[in-house]
Amino acid sequence: MALIVHKYGGTSMGSTERIRNVAKRVAKWARAGHQMVVVPSAMSGETNRLLALAKELAPAKTTDSYSRELDMLAATGEQASSALLAIALQAEGLESVSYAGWQVPIRTNSAYTKARIESIEDTKVRADLEAGRVVIVTGFQGLDELGNITTLGRGGSDTSAVAVAAAMKADECLIYTDVDGVYTTDPRVVAEARRLQTVSFEEMLEMASMGSKVLQIRSVEFAGKYKVKLRVLSSFTPWDIDINEEAVSGTLITFEEDEHMEQAIVSGIAFSRDEAKISVLGVPDKPGIAYQILGAVAEANIEVDVIIQNMSKDGRTDFSFTVNRGDYAKTIDLLNEVVLPKLGALEVAGDAKICKVSIVGIGMRSHVGVASKMFRVLSEEGINIQMISTSEIKTSVVIDEKYMELAVRSLHKAFELEQAPA
Repeated sequence: MALIVHKYGGTSMGSTERIRNVAKRVAKWARAGHQMVVVPSAMSGETNRLLALAKELAPAKTTDSYSRELDMLAATGEQASSALLAIALQAEGLESVSYAGWQVPIRTNSAYTKARIESIEDTKVRADLEAGRVVIVTGFQGLDELGNITTLGRGGSDTSAVAVAAAMKADECLIYTDVDGVYTTDPRVVAEARRLQTVSFEEMLEMASMGSKVLQIRSVEFAGKYKVKLRVLSSFTPWDIDINEEAVSGTLITFEEDEHMEQAIVSGIAFSRDEAKISVLGVPDKPGIAYQILGAVAEANIEVDVIIQNMSKDGRTDFSFTVNRGDYAKTIDLLNEVVLPKLGALEVAGDAKICKVSIVGIGMRSHVGVASKMFRVLSEEGINIQMISTSEIKTSVVIDEKYMELAVRSLHKAFELEQAPA
């Protein structure tokens, strides 16, 4: 008997018919002798619907009090889908029980709308499993130290599932989604994109952070920290597919590089449209400037990605960085109202019509000239690079948003990603 965690995305839970199919799939695994914990997302579109209602009532609010209520509101979507799945499982003849994040409890910090999990109390869940029940735990939500409901950010159900798997030392965590694995890039952009049988944890971490929407980045971080065996697979295969075939389908995220892994120099191309560039112009060039700018941004709970500081001229420099597009207006306001008066900088400029494109691969460690090939391909397509960021296994560029799909297709072809490694 193994302890297995299943996570189902919003499209998998999008109707009563799909919920019934999820129940039949989970029942198949339970009847095969496994202890089952299931983490479902809200029904497809439900979270957007709820947040749109809030925006209609108070479109410009960004206070903590408002964010608290957003979390109270958004958390109800997962609670509804969890209860519905429990009911569907009971109709299949299995004992099942659903819990909201605060009932487990899943403890988080108090960063509303993007909280981080700090601990999970698994006593109640283990007791139910030992009693032969299937346990459904709401994704995306938790409880802070003051007893407030929090949510983990969009895609947070992935993180919930991996965190539950880590806390309970599950044998495997299966992430069921509307794609059948991790691809070399988004097949909707490049028709020749190829599904990877395996991908290293490091590559998956980079791909998630660079814009790949298959898994939320924090779920990958959790998996890496606690060595959770993770598999991404499709929820749209027939529910009665042979369990042994299902157990080896999709893409396995591995933690050890070995000779059997696909040895491509570049494994995939990730991209993100949700980017915005902000430049603080005419900054006095002296020690502590980066901290004065980015410290204030970090205190506002805004994540910064690519950072560039230009050469000093006449004692002043320009300091540029990227943030999520959703944080663009908030960051501009913060810099103008709080940072600029203290710095003595000239002005803040911004561009919300940029994107980030990244090549990722563990093979880049041992091959030279990969980044220069990327730059050459983009140059030949007439695409101007605004910012560059690199690590051991990835190179990212910030470019004009209108060139994103051209860049992805050109790079996918140049690195021959449509072909499986020999």
